[in-house]
Amino acid sequence: MPSGMAAPLAVAGIDGCPGGWIVARWDGESALSLTRIARVAELFAAPDAPQVAAIDIPIGLVPVVGPGGRAPERLVRPLLGGRQSSVFSVPARAAVEAGLGDAPEGERYRAACAMALARSDPPRKVSKQCFNIFPKIGEVDALLRGAPDLVPRLQECHPEVAFWAMNAMTPLAEPKKVKSRPHPPGLALRIGLLSAAGVPTAALHAQTALALRAGLDDLVDACACAWTAKRIACGKALRFPDPPERDAFGLPVCITA
Repeated sequence: MPSGMAAPLAVAGIDGCPGGWIVARWDGESALSLTRIARVAELFAAPDAPQVAAIDIPIGLVPVVGPGGRAPERLVRPLLGGRQSSVFSVPARAAVEAGLGDAPEGERYRAACAMALARSDPPRKVSKQCFNIFPKIGEVDALLRGAPDLVPRLQECHPEVAFWAMNAMTPLAEPKKVKSRPHPPGLALRIGLLSAAGVPTAALHAQTALALRAGLDDLVDACACAWTAKRIACGKALRFPDPPERDAFGLPVCITA
């Protein structure tokens, strides 16, 4: 690299998919690659690990939740208009932990709901959608608790909040899915926003998704997370709340965008 030139920005966006994670690695300019990994730890164990990554998974689990989940969910949900349902209410740490392990799924779900009822005000069970991502929440929680140096480098985000920010802080008119199926106008809208924000989008098509064994929406969301990661690295990210709250292990309870 010529003297005086800045090193390329190395950031990544991470979005969950069945059986793993989609990673959008970006140099902050024209180079973006999409890959699939089984565990988030793989990304940071690599010699070319990103400086900063933003991940669409809850980080920071609180002992008791109020109406609407943790503070981040309550703060971002009203911003999203018709897209509010994409923000799950994350239950208390004890409920998440009760839902993990090797017991049958039904038994774990009942245990998680019982603990969630005891640790929420007003009492609220766990949504099945949120329960389904408990293993991924637990994976990232264990990674960060075991490697505190990663805490500033791996931060929670939410793709729909990122798209809201890209869209001049205006809710998007189109969903990306309708009845759990891809909604082409909504995906096209989001790809257009990514392109306008400077994120390379040439690889965002059905063939790439098929090759990575993921949905096109997973790829689009990973790119939105990468956009957020660049904003974190550049000190421009929004935080909900700001300053972030911290859980019992010092992990930030905050959605960035």
